[in-house]
Amino acid sequence: MQSTNKLLLGISFTFSIALIGYILALVPGFNRVGPLASAILLAIVYRQIFGYPEKLRAGIQFSSKYLLRFAIILYGLKLNVDVILQDGLGLLAKGAVSIAFAILLTVYIAKKLKANTQLALLLGVGTGVCGAAAIAAVSPIVKAKEEDTAIGIGIIALVGTIFSIIYAIVLPLLPISETQYGIWAGLSLHELAHVALAAEPAGEDALAIALLAKLGRVLLLVPLCFILIFWMNKRKSQNDANEAKVGFPYFLLGFIAMSLIGSYVLGTYIPVTDAVMEGVSVATTFILTSAMVGLGLNVSLKDVKDKALKPLIAMVITSILLSIIMFWIAGI
Repeated sequence: MQSTNKLLLGISFTFSIALIGYILALVPGFNRVGPLASAILLAIVYRQIFGYPEKLRAGIQFSSKYLLRFAIILYGLKLNVDVILQDGLGLLAKGAVSIAFAILLTVYIAKKLKANTQLALLLGVGTGVCGAAAIAAVSPIVKAKEEDTAIGIGIIALVGTIFSIIYAIVLPLLPISETQYGIWAGLSLHELAHVALAAEPAGEDALAIALLAKLGRVLLLVPLCFILIFWMNKRKSQNDANEAKVGFPYFLLGFIAMSLIGSYVLGTYIPVTDAVMEGVSVATTFILTSAMVGLGLNVSLKDVKDKALKPLIAMVITSILLSIIMFWIAGI
């Protein structure tokens, strides 16, 4: 009974900081970053001032592990597979190029800089696929430290927000159509929210094509995870035959199932209103934010500067080059 109480108190603690993160995200400046990054920042600040709340460890770890996977499963509802397969196959191929370029270049630059390659890998995945959700999905596969996962998500949120604002500012100066601009944003920006932020000023058509391009990259998260599983297991077998191989990430099956349900069942066989789907989307974001709080509480700032600066440089360089290349591809 006592352990159950500690578990619930720990989960409630992450919920509380997540809620404060939502409130903080209403403040000018923080509203550009969003609740997820705001909550991570609060968790990191709490850890530095008050230390890790050991009595609540069980509940905090539950949030950072199990709630995280649950949020990824629910995230699948955002993905309309039918629309992508019907209208976005060309964008899907371009999205694959974007993902491969972002991951390989980020890791390559990080190695040249002698940086933390695991953190760089997370940043490459976040840049290429879909930001925080992608980092959260691949972290258990590549056995990333929770500290690295939290740092990576924080960096993605910050850099992606800066890029999306720059996109919106330069929009009137660009020699491309609104549709081409939407494709560019969807193929190069980091988060779904960043794509929406950048594409919305260009109009509804630009926003629709931008989100379609972005959701194609989200769909590619599934094969990417299987590629990483194969790569990790192959690397481990070469290095140490006795080392445990990477287990199958069963939450990906939930992600796929939710994608199929959202694409072919809800609205067709099970009537749902837009208000219900919006509520599910809000709940998904809140659960993911609470999980991020659990990760943020594991971050100690003592080593962050040395660990994060070079991967950040690698990611920024990659993001700039990715933006340039995708601008050219969008204009074709």
